[in-house]
Amino acid sequence: MSFPTSHEPAQAQRSTPTLETPGDFGARYGLLSRQKIQVMLNRGMIRPSIDIQDGQIQPASLDLRLGSRAYRVRASFLPGRERTVAQQLVDLSSDEISLEGDGAVLERGCVYVVPLLESLHLQDSISGVANPKSSTGRLDIFTRLITDQTEVFDRVAGGYEGPLYAEVSPRSFSVRVRKGSRLNQIRFRRRHSQQFHVNDFALSDRDLRDIHEKHSLVDGEPQLRDGLILRIALAAETLGPVIGFRAQKHTGVVDVDRVGAYPASEFWDEIRARRDGRLILDPGEFYILASQERVHIPPDLAAEMVAIDPAMGEFRVHYAGFFDPGFGWTASGLPGSRAVLEVRSHEVPFVLEHEQIIGRLVFEKMAEEPEVLYGQTPTSNYQGQSLKLSKHFFL
Repeated sequence: MSFPTSHEPAQAQRSTPTLETPGDFGARYGLLSRQKIQVMLNRGMIRPSIDIQDGQIQPASLDLRLGSRAYRVRASFLPGRERTVAQQLVDLSSDEISLEGDGAVLERGCVYVVPLLESLHLQDSISGVANPKSSTGRLDIFTRLITDQTEVFDRVAGGYEGPLYAEVSPRSFSVRVRKGSRLNQIRFRRRHSQQFHVNDFALSDRDLRDIHEKHSLVDGEPQLRDGLILRIALAAETLGPVIGFRAQKHTGVVDVDRVGAYPASEFWDEIRARRDGRLILDPGEFYILASQERVHIPPDLAAEMVAIDPAMGEFRVHYAGFFDPGFGWTASGLPGSRAVLEVRSHEVPFVLEHEQIIGRLVFEKMAEEPEVLYGQTPTSNYQGQSLKLSKHFFL
């Protein structure tokens, strides 16, 4: 069994970046737009082993691609400060799987680590944060980014130089993936010298209220509590007779690269609205639900759904938390897009009621507006959405 080295050569490497010049990034700080991600590619801060594909660069993020092999591991892990992922794989990997050609099936309930086609050579002022793509979350594929010498998932430290890995664990359905499949995405944040030790970049509730007065963040009056509060929609008056979906236990395999290929009825059970506006979450079951509010993300902001807040109940909400600039946004503020929520209850049954608080969105400023917003690209599959399954299914 062969294992990836900690610094595999990239076929498409460019010159090593040196000093940052104002012409590359300007004088602004915050999340980087697609045009600045292209600058990072041009300067070799992002090093793909295969050329970047059309549609891979999103308004405020870069889709990451699986490499040519996956390693089934006994358990999820982090390498820690002194070790690389490759060193950990020597002890924990039990099987090597080729993802070339038509790829391979990753079995439900198993954990895999996959080297990605992209590696990084970041400046100290630029860090990264990753999340599953929306379609990945709606398939209940638990996906996290790992770097060498780290103690946390989904975070890339400023100045990091090395490979990237995805931990992949299908939870509801076994899935077919292949080299080049895109399961997660990364955002890049540029910090100034006073922000190197800052961890929270979220806009304050006061800032959000001022922004809402100029550009609506949500239909109706916003409810703010360390971010924009979202409530669950469980009433037929809001969504129609079907107010959610629950994943079936025993289904076929889903190919993550096939769009509109599977009848929803063979993978999902419809959840119909009850007169009392309630839904009891069963422990371990996976649900697709929707927010009562319609969200509008202005062009100069990006947002992220908080994955879990213990004060709200014993459940996790939204495995795929990135909301790009332009999501649900129009100049008039209408109609907006509902937040589709991936929900799993923990340990005990839990009762949700219509308009109960389900989560919150935290907002962060872009360093500049993207030249193309969400909804203006062919890969904007969920613009204007209400309750909606992933792009792989049809009703």
